[in-house]
Amino acid sequence: MKTKGFAILCAVAAALFYALNMPFSKLLLGHIGPTALAGILYLGAGAGIGLIFLSKRRSIPPDEKLSRGDLPYAAAMIILDIAAPILLMLGLESASAANASLLNNFEIVATTVIAFIFFGERVTPRLWTAIGLIALSSAILSFEDMSSFEFSWGSLLVLAAAACWGLENNCTRKISDKSAYQIVTLKGLFSGAGSMVIAFAVGEGIEPAYVPAALLLGFAAYGLSITLYVTAQKELGAAKTSAFYSIAPFAGTFLSAVILRESLGLRYFAALAVMLIGSAAAARDTLAQSE
Repeated sequence: MKTKGFAILCAVAAALFYALNMPFSKLLLGHIGPTALAGILYLGAGAGIGLIFLSKRRSIPPDEKLSRGDLPYAAAMIILDIAAPILLMLGLESASAANASLLNNFEIVATTVIAFIFFGERVTPRLWTAIGLIALSSAILSFEDMSSFEFSWGSLLVLAAAACWGLENNCTRKISDKSAYQIVTLKGLFSGAGSMVIAFAVGEGIEPAYVPAALLLGFAAYGLSITLYVTAQKELGAAKTSAFYSIAPFAGTFLSAVILRESLGLRYFAALAVMLIGSAAAARDTLAQSE
């Protein structure tokens, strides 16, 4: 029970760290190109967590280090982590940060469906109910009016990013028994380097003065978030971790309202109530299975 509870706390903390991504990335996009920003964010994650990994490397058991058999999943993870943040940053150029936060909730649905269909992960009726409520809460917000959720290129790109992360979550789940620090270091450095190669190839602009802020944001919103997410996955699995992670879009929307002065309506609070019921159902399902 204590282990399950700690895993749930890790999943929630991961969501709160990731919520920083949308509003602050929106601000940085005025000074750094979208592909370059995606690369710098991941490099910040890889460098920051990499330093922690180096300090703990000798204390990590050999069976928790990545092996040759883990390479296919690690490679898929890196490729998807190059594609997803680039798609998200491109989408953020035309979509509001609040709307992108909500659209990113599709990651939860994608993670669960992929886990169920392709990876054989058990999804209980109660958890399906929780996922349905979480999706409903997103829909309540998304369809506030015709302009708040339209299938523009920006919206479609954010949805594509969420789908990539849904598949990536399941690839990461296959190696989640390994060191979270090593996984995030590989993700950050290789995915970030891949994005930067693309950014330089297309000639995107970078204002050097904003690079430290982007690196710090990457460390918190990607590095700490992914480390906590992988830690939670070890105990909860991809589907349940994703369910608890569902608070990220709502936290991101709230931060966007505060930082970017993007307005929140009554529908936000109605959707929040539905989301809380869904998360409570997911928590009850997780804790019931640990008894």
